[in-house]
Amino acid sequence: MPPSTQRVSAAPSWLKIAPALFLLLWSSGFVFLKLGLAYADPLTFLALRYACVVAILAVPFIAIRPPLPATRRAWLHLAMVGLLIQAGYFAFTYLSLKAGSSPAEVALITSQQPILIGLLAPAIAGERVDAVRWAGLALGVAGAGIVVLARSSIHPGAPLGILFAVLALLSMTAGTLYEKRFGEATHPVTANVVQYAVGLAVAAPLAVLLEPMHVQWSAGLFASLAYLVLANSIVAISLFLAMIRYGEASRVSALFFLVPPSTAVIAFLVLGEPIPTLAWAGMALAAVGILLVMRSRPAAGR
Repeated sequence: MPPSTQRVSAAPSWLKIAPALFLLLWSSGFVFLKLGLAYADPLTFLALRYACVVAILAVPFIAIRPPLPATRRAWLHLAMVGLLIQAGYFAFTYLSLKAGSSPAEVALITSQQPILIGLLAPAIAGERVDAVRWAGLALGVAGAGIVVLARSSIHPGAPLGILFAVLALLSMTAGTLYEKRFGEATHPVTANVVQYAVGLAVAAPLAVLLEPMHVQWSAGLFASLAYLVLANSIVAISLFLAMIRYGEASRVSALFFLVPPSTAVIAFLVLGEPIPTLAWAGMALAAVGILLVMRSRPAAGR
């Protein structure tokens, strides 16, 4: 089956600010996640997050009655993206932390996503990645790695934790390419309700099976949940999927190189965490890599 060509003819004007807004919201999410995990077990916290998203989205879903996918295949595509990104990426990330991996170790492994996208996009999504973009991807992964290594001491973690981190990486990569190839223009409320319902259906049973489901109800927990539900889960994910649908998967995924630097700056401003000198060099390297990726021209033959 050839890559899907069903796309909206013209990208909406707001998509121009989507990369910067996505980067800000997604990177800030790691700070709020760190806050929330102090008050709840990881998978329990994830299930709470998804339950809140579904409950909030149920209101506009009932009120405006957005159009539903017209075919069983369209329903399947929506559910699959939810399974890979909402259930797979986030659940495996949280399980990796629970199994003993450090946040820096998980960040270093999952930041390799743009490289996998660059390798697989030609075969799966019908994209060509030229030499300039490969150079940008190489600089981006080097810069992101320097930032992570400069801010944290990484030591070999438990094999199970590393396995879960790799599965998180593969899940996000697969979800990105699946959305690029099979994604169709769907009302954002419908898409989010379906995908987060799938995430909840996976996270809640895992929490029951693997955790004591400890929750310390506090202002910190509610603040973290509020941000992750509204800004991260609803707005940021919607922006991410829209950028993939209207653009090239390898370009969009390259934004993840700037997540470690952006998170470092936000953590410095909000939590007062210091930024080592070497990390600043890594940020500059990652920024140059992103610039090359975004400015490279699509290769002929697309």
